Amino acid sequence: MSSIVLPRIIEIGGGTLSHLPSVLQNIGSKKPLIVTDHMMVKLGYLATLQSILRDAGIENDVYADTEPEPTAASIQAGIKKVQNEQFDAVIALGGGSSIDSAKAIAVIGKFGGTINEYRFPRQFNEQGLPIVAIPTTAGTGSECTRFTIITDEKTDEKLLCMGTSFMPVAAIIDYGLTISVPARTTADTGIDAMVHAIEAYVSRKANPYSDSQAIAAMRLIGPNLRRVYHDGNNKTARESMMLGSTLAGIAFSNASVALVHGMSRPIGAFFHVPHGLSNAMLLPAVTRFSLDAAKERYADCARALTFALPTDNDSVAGEKLLATLVDLNKELAVPTPQQFGIEKARFFAVLDIMAQQAEASGSPANNPRVPTAAEMVTIYKQLWNE
Repeated sequence: MSSIVLPRIIEIGGGTLSHLPSVLQNIGSKKPLIVTDHMMVKLGYLATLQSILRDAGIENDVYADTEPEPTAASIQAGIKKVQNEQFDAVIALGGGSSIDSAKAIAVIGKFGGTINEYRFPRQFNEQGLPIVAIPTTAGTGSECTRFTIITDEKTDEKLLCMGTSFMPVAAIIDYGLTISVPARTTADTGIDAMVHAIEAYVSRKANPYSDSQAIAAMRLIGPNLRRVYHDGNNKTARESMMLGSTLAGIAFSNASVALVHGMSRPIGAFFHVPHGLSNAMLLPAVTRFSLDAAKERYADCARALTFALPTDNDSVAGEKLLATLVDLNKELAVPTPQQFGIEKARFFAVLDIMAQQAEASGSPANNPRVPTAAEMVTIYKQLWNE
């Protein structure tokens, strides 16, 4: 039994940003709030979007103060804006953080309360303000997921919130918006998308539908991740990564992520490591830990990603996957926690808390090999020693 949830409208392809007015008309929106960040303002993407709305005679307003790793405090002013003014939709413009912020603003703005009241294991399925998600990175797949992640800055904990309330009603997937993304962000978001596809495929909640999306995503991401990192103007590679990211988002939204994500969130919350980067740090060690529990599945991933040959048997494909993930981190200049600037004493002081928070998120329970808290601490230590 699988219950599949998707956006009602998905516009895909270069130039589809211009379809925004018809999408808004389709969902009955006459006065949307645009939720974005300062980088989108600086790059001129907000101005482009507003001129499209202005030409269509659509009234709108902007909340541009979202943060890279959104916190309960950073979304508060956006929530107040929704509560005090008569908006009928929220447009999310930006990377995963802007989209995550917009989801929380759209739901809490309508129903009130604090982000803590919406955290996992609660499933919130009431219809908040309709969300139109316009991603500008090929990474989180948040435009097609029923999740949002907001940090409680009082406890340094990343809260996973889930339910159909957080699923956008529409997504505009325009790869043209990713051309200007710098190499570091391209790598981090690209690895995030790859992890989504891998974890959806090896998850204990995987199903035939999510499998089909995950494999399709890996076929697009595997051959193009390096290309797009080395040449950001490669439009074919950018387009493949953008579609791959969206398909990976659909896959994990309908199958759940697993151990990499569970352990990644606390690193992000405690040490402000970008989400894709903490995923990348963990991916080789977690894959090594999990491989024997799902040998066939990981081998399928290796082949779909083109890291192994179609003719390789499962053992060879699994070993090639491990070796390639290590090489990929080197090629994409993924730092170790130490190289990122994390202090060793502080890292080791919070290992137990990070393992507990990872466990509480529920994601490690979806892993092919379900770890104990002690085993997660061991994996965290391996990151330091690699």
